[in-house]
Amino acid sequence: MALIRLDEPTTKRIPPETFSLWALAFRPFYLLAGLFAAIAVPVWAVGYSGAIELPMPGIWWHAHEMIFGFAVAVIIGFLFTAGRNWTGLDTPAGKPLMVLAAVWLAGRLAMAFGSGAWVAVVDMAFLPVAAGMLLRVLVKAKSKRNYFIGVLPAVLSLANLVFHLAVLELIAVDPLMAMHFALGLVVVLETVVGGRVIPMFTFNAVRGIKQWRNAKLDWAAAIATGVALLLWSLGAGAWAGVVSLLAAVLQAMRLGGWNPWATRGMPILWILHLAYLWIPLGLALIALTQFGVLPRSAGIHALAIGATGGLIIGMMTRTALGHTGRMLVAGRIEAFAYALVLSAALVRVVTVAVIPAAQMGGVHAAATLWSLGFLLFVWRYAPFLIRARVDGKEG
Repeated sequence: MALIRLDEPTTKRIPPETFSLWALAFRPFYLLAGLFAAIAVPVWAVGYSGAIELPMPGIWWHAHEMIFGFAVAVIIGFLFTAGRNWTGLDTPAGKPLMVLAAVWLAGRLAMAFGSGAWVAVVDMAFLPVAAGMLLRVLVKAKSKRNYFIGVLPAVLSLANLVFHLAVLELIAVDPLMAMHFALGLVVVLETVVGGRVIPMFTFNAVRGIKQWRNAKLDWAAAIATGVALLLWSLGAGAWAGVVSLLAAVLQAMRLGGWNPWATRGMPILWILHLAYLWIPLGLALIALTQFGVLPRSAGIHALAIGATGGLIIGMMTRTALGHTGRMLVAGRIEAFAYALVLSAALVRVVTVAVIPAAQMGGVHAAATLWSLGFLLFVWRYAPFLIRARVDGKEG
């Protein structure tokens, strides 16, 4: 006769020193993105000064690699990890994740050292495969609320195709138009995901906080932002400027309702609010660009460095802490890294908009600040990303 166990069954605990880089997608892609950010921007700065020659016009390479190299790696790492939480289904891990990371890395090497149609093929392989994997999980789980987020990487892959066709002169399109469209898609993703998580994180962490949120305002801000950036990427001129101003006002109202001032003593929260602030600022700068007041790159760098770079380093640190079983507390190292990235945005935008004579110095100063910020991230978080969760759980 079998005895009945009276003690609770124990689950297998993974020793904290176990190598776990391939356990979940955020681990390799956050690490690769941090390293790439720290290296690629200084390379661009050196190329901008004429000291080295890149395989294509430098501004094309820089714009492409910041979106389809750096930002896309973080987006896929985040969405695969979040997708497992949203659906309860497994996303790529182990050998499939290794292969996916290798495909991303192959694209970066091809873009850095090659030219021609083969480079386009190698670079374009990553996003469609990743988008297909993500959509498969979302559809299987019938996670309809997240279908839109799952489709965005697929649309980004189409923008990448247009870029490469333009570079190869197979279509008569400015490659930068495709990059502006891609940046707009990333900002829309930030608007949707940021609007979900930033006020929620703030409400959960700040006791007694008062917030104001409105679903209609959220929709209006997201739609106006998407339309404004689409018109801007298509070169619609004054119309793009008018809609961008409207979107900037709506985004500022939305952010104000989340009570960002209440987060001033919590770096892991204020980085998200300050980074999101660059979205209305960037939209306002784009409007001024469309009205002929400012150079085009002022708004671009507000959205690319301030909003995208700031939200990325903020979300990478937060999700890496949470998904490795650590307390959601950012210390001095993280706060310094946040300040460096946001300072890079400020330096780059101010030198473009206000001190054009200092633009070369602004490029190098911003590149240095940015690179130091992401080097700090890599130094601090590489051990967390490589080793198992401290609580012994899977993931």
